[in-house]
Amino acid sequence: MKFIVFTSPEFFSGEDFYIRRLFYAGVDVLHLRKPGASAAHCAALLDAIPVQWHGRIVVHDHFGLCRDYGLMGVHLNSRNPLPPSGFVPRSVSASCHSLAEVARRKPGLSYVTLSPVFDSISKQGYRSAYTDAQLRGAASAGIIDSRVVALGGVSLQGIPMLRDWGFGGAAFLGDVWERAGQPGFDGYLARLRSALDGLPE
Repeated sequence: MKFIVFTSPEFFSGEDFYIRRLFYAGVDVLHLRKPGASAAHCAALLDAIPVQWHGRIVVHDHFGLCRDYGLMGVHLNSRNPLPPSGFVPRSVSASCHSLAEVARRKPGLSYVTLSPVFDSISKQGYRSAYTDAQLRGAASAGIIDSRVVALGGVSLQGIPMLRDWGFGGAAFLGDVWERAGQPGFDGYLARLRSALDGLPE
């Protein structure tokens, strides 16, 4: 399963240091998501991340950064619902908030995220929108497959369920960033990578 991490919505001191640690731990894709941030502030963060990792970063805003920095791609969302004009990103993904939206949008995209799969860790009151039966049915119908990434409340404990439901990847936000600066951060990332690879602990 793909290991994806969304940045914290706010910038914080030492963020580039932790992003490097994510990549060293085996994160496949980093989603640079900073709602309301300027292009200049996003570029400053990209400047602090070694070029070797730029090809594994997806932006949610200021799509021109994808072209300027040779990034992996862009992620369509309510703020930016259309792909950029003037260049073709290697990857175009999108946020989906219903199974019907996944079925409609997935064919024209590299992958989609479906949320909230579990109760959110970073957004209070943002509850899971799907039952076990709904997700299993969507997998049987081919709606959930290798190009659908679970988002919302995803943690180590939920990975076995995501695999059972047929998701192709897991996107982490609060579960990872709440551990930044704490002992065991790198060890936890390693456990996530192993679990996503289907390896026993």
